[in-house]
Order: sequence, then C-alpha cells, then structure tokens
Amino acid sequence: MSKNSQCLTTPEPSCEVRGFKIYKELLSKGQQITMIADLRRVVHQAPLFGPVMPSGRRMSVQMTSCGMLGWISDKAGYRYEKRHPSGVPWPPIPGSVLDIWRQVSTCRRIPDSCLINLYREGARMGLHQDADEADFRWPVVSVSLGDDGLFRIGNLQRGGTTESIWLQSGDVVVMGGNARLVYHGIDRIRFGSSKLLSNGGRLNLTLRVAA
Repeated sequence: MSKNSQCLTTPEPSCEVRGFKIYKELLSKGQQITMIADLRRVVHQAPLFGPVMPSGRRMSVQMTSCGMLGWISDKAGYRYEKRHPSGVPWPPIPGSVLDIWRQVSTCRRIPDSCLINLYREGARMGLHQDADEADFRWPVVSVSLGDDGLFRIGNLQRGGTTESIWLQSGDVVVMGGNARLVYHGIDRIRFGSSKLLSNGGRLNLTLRVAA
C-alpha cells in the first residue's frame, strides 16, 4: 500500500491476524439494533438477490448493496454497477454504517460502496480476494451482525496454511495495508447463535472505495 493513502492513525485493534485488524465487540447492542433498522430500509429499496458466479453456479449467500456503486456477480463476470439488478439506483449508505468506517479506518475519503451479504443456515463464502476495486490503497471494513461466523484468513496467493477466528455480532475487521489482497472467507455460521435477526442468520457489511 502506498504511504500516500491519506489514512490517519487508527484505534488499537483487539487482535491482529495476518495483518487483518480485528475489533471485538466494537458495536454496542444499541448500535447493532439501530444499524439493523437502517439496513431494513436499504433492503426495502434494493431487495436481496441470489448472485450467480461467472461459472453459472449460484452463491449460497443473498446480497444487495448501498452507496454510489454496488457489487454484481453474474455470467458476465464480477463488477461494480450503479444500479440494482432491478434497475433502481442503490440507496445511500446509512449514517450508522459510515460512522464505523470513520471510527476504524480514519480515512479522509468515505466509501462509495457497501456490500450486504446475508448468510442463512448452511451458507458460506469460499476463500477470495476483494480485488474488483480501482485503487487498493483504501482498506475494506467488514462489520458482522447476527450469528457467529467462522472467518478464515489465508495468504496473498491461493494455497498454503490458513488461520481462523470466530466473529460475533458487533465485531469489525479492517483489511488494509499489506493485507488488503489477502484471501479470506467464511467457512460456516453458528445458525441461531444470535437473536439480533428475527429469522436468524448473519449479516456481513463490507465498506469499500470502489471507484
């Protein structure tokens, strides 16, 4: 990462795994409830959908976005688009979500995209890089809400040893610096481990500077 990334000093994380800064229980229960209410309004405007990989295989998560850009996966490939697949513009990123970016990234530039992934029972996310953004100087900030998720962290290339950590509701992860392009994923969730979502499951928000 360039030294000219315009990022200021961040608060001390609870722990660091392979360069990923992990802030345990950063969000209070009240903050989580407020954020869920804000996200319900986002999903009302831009409903969750089942993304399809270029291979034609459907992902096990459901997804939507908010911000100027939203991430899309279909047979045409992985990319950012200005509109939801239904054709409507993406809703703005809620202030409650942007506050987390300001708190842990302390970057002068705010994100222009927030991906929202819903993990229902049995859903997972294989090891992958967040590499569709135009400029990797900016971090990715990940927020966990709802059920526990087993977060696996790999390397800058596929293969090799990995490390895993359980993320609980209210935990925040910052992926930046030399770890910005490290492979990572969610092996499984503990369905029903949290009462935050009325029907269970895990919401993961990832804030990015995409353009």
